[in-house]
Amino acid sequence: MRKYIKIITISGLFILVLIQIIWLYSSYQFNKNEIVFKTSHLLENAINAETFSRLGSLPQGTMVKSRPQSDSGKDIPEFAYMQESLDELGKPISLDTIAKYYKQILEEENINNHFCLYLLKGDSIIQNKGNSHYSFFYIETQKIPIRSDFSYVIKAQIINPNKFFFQKMGILLVSTTILLIFVVFCIIYQVKIISKMNKISQIREDFSYAMIHDMKTPLSTIMMVQDMLESGRLDTRPEVKNKYMSIAKSETDHLFALTNKILTISKLENHKLEMNKTEVELTPIIEKLTEKFKAKAQKPVNFIISLQAKTAYADNDYLGEVLSNLIDNAIKYSKESVEINITAEESERYTILKVRDNGLGISEADQRIIFQKYERAAAAKRSRRNGASGFGLGLNFVDQIIKAHDGRIFVNSTEGEFTEFTIYFPLENPNNIHNR
Repeated sequence: MRKYIKIITISGLFILVLIQIIWLYSSYQFNKNEIVFKTSHLLENAINAETFSRLGSLPQGTMVKSRPQSDSGKDIPEFAYMQESLDELGKPISLDTIAKYYKQILEEENINNHFCLYLLKGDSIIQNKGNSHYSFFYIETQKIPIRSDFSYVIKAQIINPNKFFFQKMGILLVSTTILLIFVVFCIIYQVKIISKMNKISQIREDFSYAMIHDMKTPLSTIMMVQDMLESGRLDTRPEVKNKYMSIAKSETDHLFALTNKILTISKLENHKLEMNKTEVELTPIIEKLTEKFKAKAQKPVNFIISLQAKTAYADNDYLGEVLSNLIDNAIKYSKESVEINITAEESERYTILKVRDNGLGISEADQRIIFQKYERAAAAKRSRRNGASGFGLGLNFVDQIIKAHDGRIFVNSTEGEFTEFTIYFPLENPNNIHNR
């Protein structure tokens, strides 16, 4: 699905950009043609003014050629017929004078650009006047004939007519850019929403599967114990009956803890859960947890405890939940035997707790998402290797609880070697370190 969304999005953006390019190119060509027509007309006016300035200097009564009747209606300027007579009378055309008139006419039209005039015979340049230096961007006027047979023509090269183009296309360019950015932003935002919805849908599906899978076993166990008790087969075997009752109680506690974890996370996210923080003795909590997990673990578990700090400023119950989750994960995602190191020390501002195991480890990619709610990637891979199951809530629960304490948690791990969680609990009064 995401592949098709990307293809459709890229195709849509490509078509949109292509349409915008075609539109801008068409607008550019239209404005360019308008500039060429206007500057050509102004060049014709300049040549005409230069021609009549020479005519004005001739003795009164001097005759010059004019348009013959046969050329009536042809698109040839009147001055083109006069040039041969003026040349014969010693009054040749002057590019300098044309340039002077042309500059004046352009400035009157607010076209303050450098230009170069060319006198050509055929395709050969006979003479040029003006800024003939190379420019990447320029436009050329039409060729204006100064002979009726088009043997001699004059053209102008307008250098860098950026201002003129911006006046014509500035609003169009700005509005097009804003529109394009807005449309691209909307498309990208829409794709993100679709991707997020797909991700949420996948998470919901995986969460439902994990919930059913994780609750099925304890519910089946409780139902089995209930059937055994109702059948009366255990009435004469009190030791077995007590054992089954203990199993049912353990599974009930497991379901209750799971439900409580979900509710706690919900309350924490909605800022409805308050921490009852006090100076908590670490030794009793850790001893209770080590005894509990040694008793219930299905594999050998060895705890190494080193508590240089004796207390932490935390909520007693939730601190126990945090450590319980970390120890439980260490046992779940471990090899044949487990060694868990629990240490506590104190800095100037924090009580620092560390829980380190010799388990399967966590990849660098999974370490970036391990504390996310319903995190599945690492858990799913480890589940296939070890049969461990869960909602992906444990480490998110730990993270939320520590944040509620204004603390921080970090993970350091190498696949196949170890995983170490480091927790920082702020001291009650960092400026007054207690002797513990």
